[in-house]
Amino acid sequence: MQKLVFFVGVAGTGKTTVARKLSARIPAAFLDRDTVGGRFVEAILELNGLDKRDRDSDYYKKHLRDLEYDTAKDVCIENLAAGQNVFMISPFTAELKNKQWIEEVVEAAGLTMGEVDVKVVVVTLLDMDLQKNRIIGRQTERDQWKLDNWGDFEKRIEFVPQINWDIPNSSILVFDNSGELTEEKAEQLFQFVNEKQATLSV
Repeated sequence: MQKLVFFVGVAGTGKTTVARKLSARIPAAFLDRDTVGGRFVEAILELNGLDKRDRDSDYYKKHLRDLEYDTAKDVCIENLAAGQNVFMISPFTAELKNKQWIEEVVEAAGLTMGEVDVKVVVVTLLDMDLQKNRIIGRQTERDQWKLDNWGDFEKRIEFVPQINWDIPNSSILVFDNSGELTEEKAEQLFQFVNEKQATLSV
């Protein structure tokens, strides 16, 4: 079966790091929403006199948020239709709540839910202090708004999102990425993703 794996979670948890670790063993199209749409979003924000790093403004939410996510979805659909495994990296908070969203993605690729093994890896951390240190440590320009407005950002954090997709509980893994991503942890993640139905908990 083709694999469609979502690496979700809030900023700084290490979604991309975890996905890259697994991509060394499972060939897949690697689609990070920030990479797919980031440059266009930043350019449009600047053209409108806004902070290009601010993904929390009303303008971004109204005009750009869905555009960015839908573009990543379209690239995902094309890769699924071409027979590729796909790794999707982003919070996907609204999409996870929408039961029809995942079914529409699979159907648009000309496939059925029975033909695609959909997994969700929820990457979490133990606490907010570790998250903030991770964000500071990675030193990306897009994170500066979060750091400058940490009080407001912290209030909206939901480490484990609501997931309404019609997939088995065994296809959802809440993964604590607080410590070192050891080979043992990587092997457990590999087993979770590689097995059609897993009961693993890390």
